[in-house]
Amino acid sequence: MKNLVKKFLVAVFAISTLFTVNSFADDIELWKKSTLNQILQRGELRVGMEPGYMPFEMKDKKGRIIGYDVDMAKKMAKEMGVKLKLVPTSWDGIIAGLLTNKFDIIMSGMTITQQRNLKINFADPYVVVGQTIMIRKELAGKIKSAADLDKPEYTVVTKLGVTGEIATKKFFKNAKIITFETESDAASEVLNGKADGMVYDQPYNILFMSDKGKDKLVHLDTPLTYEPLGWAIRKGDPDFLNWLNNFLRQIKGDKVVDFHEKLNNKWLRDTSWLKRVQ
Repeated sequence: MKNLVKKFLVAVFAISTLFTVNSFADDIELWKKSTLNQILQRGELRVGMEPGYMPFEMKDKKGRIIGYDVDMAKKMAKEMGVKLKLVPTSWDGIIAGLLTNKFDIIMSGMTITQQRNLKINFADPYVVVGQTIMIRKELAGKIKSAADLDKPEYTVVTKLGVTGEIATKKFFKNAKIITFETESDAASEVLNGKADGMVYDQPYNILFMSDKGKDKLVHLDTPLTYEPLGWAIRKGDPDFLNWLNNFLRQIKGDKVVDFHEKLNNKWLRDTSWLKRVQ
């Protein structure tokens, strides 16, 4: 009986050891395939972004890409100890670019949605925004909410292929809706009186109102939606996701260096950078 028990325990130990070894081997293989490991081996972080979304990424007068996400990417690459490579990409192909390994991460003011999350993974939100409305100044007394603008005689514009388009189609069932390739083209329609209102991300609208829209448009600044922005990576990469979330937690929590607050002040509160792009 004792010999039988002994043999049983030896067998259990052997199976347990084998399982542990196999699990360890699986973990090593997972790390070898991780995007983070590939970045470290390459010595370069490749970031995909569409440089047309103020204040997150845009081109200055000299053609250089600047903005909130650019500064964040520089900080990220520095903490990794690697070089940074920005990969300008059109918005309609940016997820495909990530999935085909044209870059390692999307840092382009992308809203976390359940539909996108089916294809890609997101780190924790780094900024939360919402869709707001800019209207012609002449409509200030008549239009006080999205419901007031939802009439057949009004035209509402937004950018094609973004969450602003989704929100516009959700909130406006009667007004005429027109989409444009860029947010600046959409805003110009309202500014020139060819459209009555524009639905777009709150940070962009705030900046537009502080410059071109000042004294010409009215901003209905109560957000219609809740939209967390996050960095996007390919699925099946827990090591990279873990690093990104810890990086974000650190820069938000470190009040000595205060990088996160300085970044918010530089791009989301102060508008002095506008003279660099106009």
